[in-house]
Amino acid sequence: MREIVRCNGLSLALFALFLVSIVGQALAGWYALGEELAIDGHAAPDFRSYLSTGHFLSATFEYWESEFLQMTVYVVLTAVLIQRGSPESRNPDENPKEPDACRASAPWPARKGGVWLRLYAHSLSITLLALFGLSFWLHLFGSTRRANEQALLHAQPVMTAAERLVDPEFWYESFQNWQSEFLSICALVVLAIFLRERGSPESKPVHAPHSQTGG
Repeated sequence: MREIVRCNGLSLALFALFLVSIVGQALAGWYALGEELAIDGHAAPDFRSYLSTGHFLSATFEYWESEFLQMTVYVVLTAVLIQRGSPESRNPDENPKEPDACRASAPWPARKGGVWLRLYAHSLSITLLALFGLSFWLHLFGSTRRANEQALLHAQPVMTAAERLVDPEFWYESFQNWQSEFLSICALVVLAIFLRERGSPESKPVHAPHSQTGG
């Protein structure tokens, strides 16, 4: 067990932080919605019912959508573009070489070749793009539900998902997160040229020159 934890500590720590954060978000959101409804004299849903409200779903998948978009764009752009001096970039002076596909340790799609190899060669970006698409749809679903919950409280007409898709408010929710994700990636790529974090694979060695590209 100790060896499993040591070899998988990064993913275990991140998943634990995710669980703590989403539980905290759900509890805080539940209380916040209760206070919001109490102002208009409405009763708050119980916690289990709250998890299916637009208040929780829209906020959750709005952020998941932006994160998966960020990762998809990052993976694709770093495959085709270069930033000299950044450890986040391929070295512009080197041609990356693929390991021997015939090795027994190679993943089976790599050894199989053909369409399986072509799909596997882009499986990371394909999967991230699919997760972005799913999160975008769930954000739209949750945002539509949230807008309709508000409409019903004020005796206003409800809208469909298609109507919500062309609503400026929906795109405001998306773009306010997208811009922050792209800015944070840009900051990491550029700041890592000049700054260091000893021991991190996201940083160059402390004594490496600013012009060195790659970790």
